[in-house]
Amino acid sequence: MDMELRGKTVVITGGSKGIGLACAEAFAAEGCDLLLSARDPAVLDTAAASLRARFQVGVRVLAADLSADAEREKLHAMAPDADILVNNAGAIPSGGIADISVERWKAAWDLKVFGYIHLCQLFLPAMLARKSGVIVNIIGMAGRAPKGGYIAGAAGNAALIAFTHALGGQTQNDKVRVFGINPAVTATDRMETQARFNAAQKLGDAERWRETLTGLPLGRPIEPREIAELAVFGASPRGASINGTVLDVDSGGMHRI
Repeated sequence: MDMELRGKTVVITGGSKGIGLACAEAFAAEGCDLLLSARDPAVLDTAAASLRARFQVGVRVLAADLSADAEREKLHAMAPDADILVNNAGAIPSGGIADISVERWKAAWDLKVFGYIHLCQLFLPAMLARKSGVIVNIIGMAGRAPKGGYIAGAAGNAALIAFTHALGGQTQNDKVRVFGINPAVTATDRMETQARFNAAQKLGDAERWRETLTGLPLGRPIEPREIAELAVFGASPRGASINGTVLDVDSGGMHRI
């Protein structure tokens, strides 16, 4: 199925690995040119080189810490007329209320929560002016089904879910769409980091992290490409009615008996 995206410019944060890299691959497969941002320049350059070789599309990169306002502004300056923005960068730590200092909490929200909000503020005006554009917020199921053991992430994701609903409702009159995706447990480095924390807390041994990945609805984590392909469909003209909503991708786990 042709997603009618060839030639579009897509900005992806956290684009060097995990869901972000999977999104880069999926949009590149549709003929989109990319601007990727992540912290590690070596990993970012390796990802970009692979994408150029495999898909023959333009790939630019910015190694940046997007928890800083100035770095987000630098990213925007590189593609102020981007057609699609995929907000994906974020690493909110696991832990309960007593485990996370307020300084660490703020730092995590500066990257994901305020990072998403600020990038929307930066990229939206051009989209609204030309009455065309899509913003995709990769959020997370913890915002829909909050747990005390991931309290900072649950609260941050819940805020972004509300933000996405409200923003999509506001932009629809100007033909700009904003939607989100809530992945459940997805096979990324981030999954392992969180599983190691849980194993250390519950089992006393971080190396037993695989034992914490139980009860998954399909008996396995979600693959990053599953989230990426949904992002591509939603951002394409094929998904023209997807706006102001956040799609839960958890195989029904939230409602499991």
